[in-house]
Amino acid sequence: MAVIKTNSENTKLLARLLRAEAEGEGDLGMLMVGNVGVNRIRSNCLDFKNIRSIPDMVYQSPGGYEAVQKSYFYQKARDREIRLAERVINGERQHPASNALWFFRPSGSCPGTWYNQANTGRYKAHCFFAPTASDCPKVY
Repeated sequence: MAVIKTNSENTKLLARLLRAEAEGEGDLGMLMVGNVGVNRIRSNCLDFKNIRSIPDMVYQSPGGYEAVQKSYFYQKARDREIRLAERVINGERQHPASNALWFFRPSGSCPGTWYNQANTGRYKAHCFFAPTASDCPKVY
């Protein structure tokens, strides 16, 4: 059952984001990017108040995704990424992104916090950061 509202075009938009942000990190890395996106839609907290849809989340500015500034993001969604997007839309979560609202790719080690959110772990090149349950209960 879907944890956020979507349609086929918005699912394809999320699929394009997964690929553009984390294709080099494989299916699991793309699923984690999807977790962060879905969490931003569900959370309605911190920097993500009133982010209620996939387009709101993908194109949020400031605070959105760097990938939307690259031509690679605008290529057609592929079946593989669409299936991954559907999995996160249906509520599949992967640690360390399960409750994360942020991720980034540092040049070195992951910092302990980022935007006052605790580091929940690293997967390949990306570090993930989650709010507290009291700050963002809908993410938990």
